[in-house]
This record gives sequence, C-alpha cells and structure tokens, in this order.
Amino acid sequence: MKSVNELPSADGLWSGIRFAADASVEGAIVVEQGAIRWAGARKALPAEFTALAQHDGGGALVTPGLVDCHTHLVYGGQRANEFAMRLAGATYEEVAKAGGGIVSSVRATREADEDTLFAQAAARLEQLLADGVCAIEIKSGYGLSLEHERKQLRVARRLGEAYGVTVRTTFLGAHALPPEYAGRSGEYIDLVCDEMLPALAAEGLVDAVDVFCERIAFSLAETERVFKAAKALGLPVKLHAEQLSDMGGAVLAARYGALSCDHIEHLSAEGIEAMRRSGTVAVLLPGAYYTLRDTHLPPIAALRAAGVPMAVSTDHNPGTSPALSLLLMVNMACTLFRLTVPEALDGVTVHAARALGLQDTHGAIAPGMPANFVLWNVREAAELAYWFGQQPVRAVVRQGRIAIGANA
Repeated sequence: MKSVNELPSADGLWSGIRFAADASVEGAIVVEQGAIRWAGARKALPAEFTALAQHDGGGALVTPGLVDCHTHLVYGGQRANEFAMRLAGATYEEVAKAGGGIVSSVRATREADEDTLFAQAAARLEQLLADGVCAIEIKSGYGLSLEHERKQLRVARRLGEAYGVTVRTTFLGAHALPPEYAGRSGEYIDLVCDEMLPALAAEGLVDAVDVFCERIAFSLAETERVFKAAKALGLPVKLHAEQLSDMGGAVLAARYGALSCDHIEHLSAEGIEAMRRSGTVAVLLPGAYYTLRDTHLPPIAALRAAGVPMAVSTDHNPGTSPALSLLLMVNMACTLFRLTVPEALDGVTVHAARALGLQDTHGAIAPGMPANFVLWNVREAAELAYWFGQQPVRAVVRQGRIAIGANA
C-alpha cells in the first residue's frame, strides 16, 4: 500500500468526461491544490485553464465520490454461524437471546489487539474504496468499555490517515448491554454518559454519537440521556431508529437535531414529519433488510412525499449486513425499496454526505470543494444501479489525489 503522499496529485484539467446529469455533453473539471476550481461543459472552459496538465477521462461518466454513511467496519471475528441460524428459522431477537448477535462480536473485538483490528478492517475498507467510496462513517459499539471503544475509534482514525479517505467516527457505546452489566442498563448508561463519552471526546476520537434504540437494546429514556450528554459536549447525534418496531426514536432524534435516523423500516407518519422539520436524513440500509429477510418496507413513498432526504449505505457489520459494495446497495435500494436511479445515486452522494455533516466537502462536484470524484466505465448513470458484481471504476480522485487509475 502506497502512503497517501505518494499518490499522484489530481491537479490539472480533467476532460473527456461526461456528467451524469447530461451524459451527451463533454464535461471538464479543473483541480488546483487538491480542490475543484471549475466544473462544467468543456466548451465553456475559461481560457485560463486550457494550458493546464491534462487528464484524459476517455469518455467516462463522472460522479461525486461515493459516501458510505453508516458502517461498523472495525470489529473482531465474524458471525457466519448466525447467518446459518437465521436460515434455519431463528429470528434476530432469538439469536441475540442465545448469546449471539452484537455481544458475540464484543467478545471477539475485546480479544483482538489494535493492530489486528486495523489489518482486518483495512482489508474491508480496500474493497469499499475500490467501489468509489471517498468518505465513510465508522462506528464503535463492539467494545462496550472505555478501553475497547477507544481501541475501535483509534483504528478508525488510523484507517483514514493510512488510506487518505475521509473517516467520520461515531461513538456507539450504547449499542448493546455488555455481559458484565446484565440487568443493569441504567448503570451502563451512566458509564456511557459520565465516563466513556467525555473521555473519548476529549481525546478527539468522536465526531458524532449514536444509540441503538430498540426493544432488545436501549429505551427512549436511556437514549435521551445519551443525547443530552452528547449535546453538552457539542457533538451531533444519530440514531438506529425503528428497525424492529416503532419506538418513537425518530421523533426524539429529530428533537435533538439528529443528522440521521437509520434503518427506519417501522417509521411512523409522526416520525417522518419530525424528520422533515428538523432536516434529519433518512438512511436506508437494504443490506440488513435483505440479510434479515425482512418484509416490512421502509415508508419510501411517504418519505418522498414529505421531501425527507434519503441516503443509502452498506451498514457493513458482521451480523446483519456483511456487505462490501456500496454499488450493490444502490442496486438493492432500487430493486427492494423501489428508489429511482437518481434517488439512489443521490443517496450515496449528496444525501449521504449530509447524513455525516459533510455536505460542504463531499457529495457534489462544485468549485471550492475538495476534489473527490469518480470516473466510471459506463455510458449512462442507470448502469451504476443496473449491474451488480461488477466494478466499473476507471479512476478515483480522493482528497485531491489519484487513488485509483493514475494513468487517467
């Protein structure tokens, strides 16, 4: 693996490209000092840029760099046995009650040292990057103690530095109840709010705070305690909301100005309206829906009618969405959830960036923004949702450097 500084600069004039909005017109992008200086139709290129170093896109389609806005990428072990249990008829809750689920990943994560976790997560990250990902969220939540949550978040930071990819870290200490706190959820939330979160925030390891609000996880009251602790530290919140039942979590999250509510299969009309008012993004996770063989669709039509922005993500995790292709999630969002192609592509670019608070730096190709874009070997945007099992990347520019396709 090359260090980030060894990757070629993307500075210069990128021509021979076609923007997804109008693929019939040749486009151009000017990159200077790692940022986009100009973008538009090639025929409208200002004369001052014509003498710049040339990058020939070879007729490729160009989109903003993809954003994977919900992942649990750093963990120990794997849970293929639980996949087999569910195939044999066990429900998500039955697996959890049998000692599987999140707690089994906690055991494996606690047993692994930081270097081991880094090596395992790096292999996963490389596959996502090969799919055109330029920014990614990585949650903790498999440590469930200060020592091991810190370890996960440190690995997430290391991944960003090593690969030159934007990583947003999310503290998910309230993911599950660790075995040593069985029957004492209130005391565990005390630990999360009073010790873990303040310490990790002080170390610069936390960009946002999340909670799993569900029957098998944490109550509304416990969730609000975590949100209050996050607010006191000036940290934005997110929520695993309404995945298995309608807990009213989305309404609570919207009241705290949450960046996003994720899963939302059981989201109510009240929750949709609250999210609309607060500008909270709805994050759709078709990989988990597919793996769990769910049949309760998220309220896509109602979200669309309300104008709530919809993001799409892998939800990469070892138990319910071991997905390593964001493009496959684009296909699933279209086929399972009936998103249109433009909705699905917006879901992994502009709306996904907003779900991470990165709308000023990612998710669009615009002057002044860092150069994060992908050149695709396809003729039209619909192909990015149509194919699955294919990697049509021609070149990836990430943080102003050519991460893939240095000959472009």
